[in-house]
Amino acid sequence: MIIEKVVANIKDLKPEELNNRHKEKVFLESAHLVKRIQRVETDHGRELGIRLKDPRDLEAGDILYMDDKNMIIIDVLSDDLLIIQPRSIFEMGTIAHQLGNRHLPAQFEADEMLVQYDYLVVELLEELGIPFKREERKVKKAFRHIGHSHG
Repeated sequence: MIIEKVVANIKDLKPEELNNRHKEKVFLESAHLVKRIQRVETDHGRELGIRLKDPRDLEAGDILYMDDKNMIIIDVLSDDLLIIQPRSIFEMGTIAHQLGNRHLPAQFEADEMLVQYDYLVVELLEELGIPFKREERKVKKAFRHIGHSHG
């Protein structure tokens, strides 16, 4: 089966639409959410080709296929993350500036800043005294580098 578009996302479905269907999942690393062309396998052993026509990243909960009885959903494997928890706007600005200079992509959930684990970032956070923890966690979207150069 070749998937050329995302049908919807489970967050947009009504509970009865979601609960009345058999679900298969495709587990992807967060880095693979940006790949528009890839070969994957569901947790039930079904092989799929993904060739998205639209220039968009996949997200956790995206529905690749759906009929009256079945659906195939994207799920994301956990990442090794640093969960940064600044106590003030000063700490937030300081760490955001430092990580921006390193071109590290970040995501935000509530009052937490998420970055992929890097021992150099751990050393920086310890040096600055900014609270953080290391945790395996699923992210909804891929960590995406923003194109930029200092030329």
